[in-house]
Amino acid sequence: MSLFGTGAMGRVVRSGVGRRRAQTLVIAVATMMAVASAVVAGALMVAAAAPFDDAFKKQQGAHITAQFDPAKANAAQLAETGEPAGVTASSGPYPSTAFRPVDQAGFPMPTLTLVGRSGPDGDVDRVELKSGRWAQKPGEIVLSASIEGPSVAIGATLEASDTADAPTLSVVGFAVSAGRSADAWATPAQVDALAALGNPATSQMLYRFDTAGTKKQILAHRAELAASVESGALLGTQSWLDTKRAADQGAAATVPFVMAFGVLGIVMSVIIVSSVISGAVGTSLRRIGILKAIGFTPREVVRAYVAQALIPAGAGIAVGVVLGNLLAVPLLAESESVYGAVSLSVAWWVDVAVPAAALLVVGLAALIPALRAGRLHTVEAIAVGRAPRTGRGQWAHRVLGRLPLPRPVTYGLATPFTHPVRALAMLLAVAFGTIAATFAVGLTSSLGAVGASQDPESRAAVTVATVKLNNTAPPPPPVGGAAASPSPVVSSPAGTSKPKVADPAKVRAAVKSEAGLESYYGKLRTEVAVAGVSGSVEAGLYEGDSRSGSYEMLSGHWITGKGQVVVPSRFLERTSTKVGDTVRMTYEQESADLRIVGESFDTSGNELEVHADMANFPAAEPSTFLVEVKSDVSADEFAQKLAAVVRPLGGDATTVPPAEQKSVILVMDAMAVLLTLMLVSVAGLGVLNSVVLDTRERVHDLGVCKAIGMSPRQTVSLVLASVSAIGVIGGLLGVPVGYMLHGIVMPVMGRAVGTGMPSSVLDVYGPVELLLLGLGGVVLAVLGAMLPAGWAARARTATALRTE
Repeated sequence: MSLFGTGAMGRVVRSGVGRRRAQTLVIAVATMMAVASAVVAGALMVAAAAPFDDAFKKQQGAHITAQFDPAKANAAQLAETGEPAGVTASSGPYPSTAFRPVDQAGFPMPTLTLVGRSGPDGDVDRVELKSGRWAQKPGEIVLSASIEGPSVAIGATLEASDTADAPTLSVVGFAVSAGRSADAWATPAQVDALAALGNPATSQMLYRFDTAGTKKQILAHRAELAASVESGALLGTQSWLDTKRAADQGAAATVPFVMAFGVLGIVMSVIIVSSVISGAVGTSLRRIGILKAIGFTPREVVRAYVAQALIPAGAGIAVGVVLGNLLAVPLLAESESVYGAVSLSVAWWVDVAVPAAALLVVGLAALIPALRAGRLHTVEAIAVGRAPRTGRGQWAHRVLGRLPLPRPVTYGLATPFTHPVRALAMLLAVAFGTIAATFAVGLTSSLGAVGASQDPESRAAVTVATVKLNNTAPPPPPVGGAAASPSPVVSSPAGTSKPKVADPAKVRAAVKSEAGLESYYGKLRTEVAVAGVSGSVEAGLYEGDSRSGSYEMLSGHWITGKGQVVVPSRFLERTSTKVGDTVRMTYEQESADLRIVGESFDTSGNELEVHADMANFPAAEPSTFLVEVKSDVSADEFAQKLAAVVRPLGGDATTVPPAEQKSVILVMDAMAVLLTLMLVSVAGLGVLNSVVLDTRERVHDLGVCKAIGMSPRQTVSLVLASVSAIGVIGGLLGVPVGYMLHGIVMPVMGRAVGTGMPSSVLDVYGPVELLLLGLGGVVLAVLGAMLPAGWAARARTATALRTE
């Protein structure tokens, strides 16, 4: 207690903290909530600034990675594209191709972008060798370090494809490209050899510019590159800004909503602390006067009342730091960068800076009412005591007394006008609690809509697969963090036979002939290569009318036929393209130039998933048929009858199980609920504090009312009426602000993961829901006032009359 004084000063501080237990609890919980939210937000912001920038600078990463058509731009022409003003460095051209190797266990790997380079160094993209050595001759390959795993290690052999005459490649090293210019590297001769076998051939150029910090600058440089070569020669580009966002976005989506709760908590802490200390000063005028009379200086009085706020705030801050660290762990666990998982610990400076800032905020919030205590004159403070200023609020009693309501109710409705500043603090507490509840309801509803929109296949009544869905081993884990690719053939573990695969044509015929069929479409989830994008790209290839299984669209329209492709927002960002542009897509060894006709809503993180008509690739066959049945047909019975037909063929038919929520959505939901409960609890405690102060100040008046016949029930109605109007107004203020906050934060969360938000995700509030949330303000205020109302009702009349 030496910080605030010893002896008499320490006793005064300890007495004030111990005597005002409700106020002490309010301050502690409010600061705990604010600090916990701020620690989580700070931790996520640090995680969102992963080590990408340092590595990118060290490796001289490419601001633009470009793929050119070697038939339209030769090596000399491409070399000249690195000479214009604004280009600070360039490397290439390097031969490039896309291929899908098979590991030594026989499992197909994701489609990889392979670039031919004689060494890891260069003016741009100085690839860092993590282990092993660089490829020195044909037959050797260096893989991205993210691909390394039990079945892919140095010395392992890969088949360049699943064909019988595919060349064998030996893994000699693992490397990292901060700009993700490729997934694998080999000698230029090896890349040329693979291209000669039918793999798509492109030429890669790497560029650094003097200005490349914004999307506008990147687009301008891309336009200059396109203009410097023959029309159509530039097949695609990859921006370092999109690569950086992909590396940093593990925690980015969570930051906006946690910061919103943190700001609400901080503002509410300021309101609550100021209200508590102001109330403590207002109810302790006689005590302050006595302290001054026995020798306390104004400065010592100020210190005593600031200390009475800082002590519980300090306890709340300590708990808040611990809670914030615990809450940050599951969110940080969802964060990954190109170099592996982000550390599951909060940066030390966050745990220092946040508590220091919180103490400063609490101290300033307590200082203003404490200065008021220090300026009070001794005689005036002793003479006035705890009584409210004479005549304050009398007009409200006269006006409201004319309402056709019971007198205890009108008395209670007029009570807030006696202490307008305290009533304002209570109103703000209720409003902020309602804001938090409204925002949380919208947030959780939107997250639910996001989860539902990302699994359109679950809308189908029956799923018919070309492989048996039971008694088969799951496919091997994806390589390099890529999403698993459900292909027509489900791989079995080494040493076991592969399951029988049904002929898609026979399965299709069985589906069409089954009674009760309403509609169906076929789908193949696979991987493709897209010019200008390193690594494989997830693809959904559709057969038939797939509108019932379409994704939500942000712009354009869903695929309606051959030659079209729908892509997510991140694809447009990464490739610097727009709806209406053309991209070259390769499936197996078939390539097609497809026009982008729509921008889909996709939250799948770093992975890109495109959607195209299966007719673009004649070799593709559906692995799944999604079926709708007629309204009078049972989906379970339909699936059972169809399964009996397709299982002998090697396929299966089942009803579609409910979609499971992604873990990150569940974590965000839990966080939103927890933070909302904390904020609402703080708001309720703020109401409790204000009503306790009011009832204690007016205990003598309540004694008089009881002496002339007021019953305990009427006393309760008086106290509750004193907060009901505040609850109504707080709800009316809080719901619109919470609604607007949701409308601001959700698009920011979407932009953090590289997508816009469709109306189905934003428009989640209904009229009834908004009305109930508005009534929640009244419920919050009434619940906060219940305890002091019960205390006032139980107070003995004689005791109340003796209290002054």
